[in-house]
Amino acid sequence: QVQLVESGGGLVQPGGSLNLSCVASGITLDTYAIAWFRQAPGADREGVACISTSDLRPGFYGDSVKGRFTISKDNAKNTVYLHMTSLKPEDTAVYSCAAVTWLCLPEINDDRYDYWGQGTQVTVSS
Repeated sequence: QVQLVESGGGLVQPGGSLNLSCVASGITLDTYAIAWFRQAPGADREGVACISTSDLRPGFYGDSVKGRFTISKDNAKNTVYLHMTSLKPEDTAVYSCAAVTWLCLPEINDDRYDYWGQGTQVTVSS
């Protein structure tokens, strides 16, 4: 049974930082790419970042988070991280991780991933 479990969400002030984790079970990061998506109330789901199994296609990011967010992974822990800095109120959303075999889908907003976590809430507010 495949499970993706996100954690690390919470309330943070504008300009602050937050680290999210996505722990995978039932699959391994040697064979699955992991993406982070987010969805704010009333908005479409938005691709945030993705990291593939292969160095041939390193992590890539949505335009709204480039330069502020960093995706990384620890294969030994079967965990993907999203380090978020310089957070803005518009980053407020439920953040979910998703898995697909081998490579990230080419379009960052393409959400045709095979497995999804339940999500963790991130709120940026003073």
